[in-house]
Amino acid sequence: MRGWWQEIAGLVLPGVCEGCGAPGSGLCPGCGEVLAGGGAGEGEGPPGTSPGRVRPSPEPPGLPVVHAAVPYEGAVRALLIAHKERGALGLAGALGGALARAVEAAVGAPEEAAEEAAGAVGAFEGAREGACGGRRAGPLLLVPVPSSRRSVRARGHDPTRRLALAAAGRLRRAGRPARVLPVLRQGRAVADQAGLGARGRRANLAGALEVVPGGARLLAAGRVVLVDDLMTTGATLAEAARALGAVHHPFIPRTPTGIGGDSAQHEFEQRVAAVIASSPASFEINRNSSETWIVAGGER
Repeated sequence: MRGWWQEIAGLVLPGVCEGCGAPGSGLCPGCGEVLAGGGAGEGEGPPGTSPGRVRPSPEPPGLPVVHAAVPYEGAVRALLIAHKERGALGLAGALGGALARAVEAAVGAPEEAAEEAAGAVGAFEGAREGACGGRRAGPLLLVPVPSSRRSVRARGHDPTRRLALAAAGRLRRAGRPARVLPVLRQGRAVADQAGLGARGRRANLAGALEVVPGGARLLAAGRVVLVDDLMTTGATLAEAARALGAVHHPFIPRTPTGIGGDSAQHEFEQRVAAVIASSPASFEINRNSSETWIVAGGER
């Protein structure tokens, strides 16, 4: 309801950019360019930011390989909060576009992490990749991190699911089959994450998420990508990955060339996730920075 009233008010009242406060629509061209990774606002990183892998410190056990579109600062921070907490639903398209970029990076990145987990991968693996048709067939399956029912009622919408839908639409328009698969839910109540540190968040979320009945069958239809708007400590994404892993094993059945019969083998497929934003220090290029970043309005 709140989002509906906000859209009506925007038609009759003077608007401002939700990112910088400049007069105009909910998203000015400058902030849109920052969100798209093609520009930099005041106090923000260099122009031309590309989606990159992000890793919090400390990194929680079980965290999937996460890619973020942009650093969580300045206009990006303001836009995410406006959409999530103030019901600025008109921002969903632009934010969903940023999430789509992160998804593309997540599924197209070199799978060095998978090689580490699977052990040494030699020339035979490369030959098998070419002979057996490459990556898993089927659409990208965007699995949003669930919000609690209480949060959805308070906000008047489910922000992560809305952004996942926008991202899937952007991917399809670019020629990449994708759909949203909301198969995760909260199996028990959790405390408010605000004010909790990394260890407290992990304890708060441990075992809290589960896959809905019948979800395992749906997850087998394509390449699964966990999606969220923001990563702070990584506790939420780690718990979501655990819940998926309880019913869905990310392995691809393959039969290498020259091996007949039923001697099919399995290739490891690394669990991946995509978010719109993460703290600047979490981007791999900044891992050696001594600067400490505090992220507000973080994970549920």
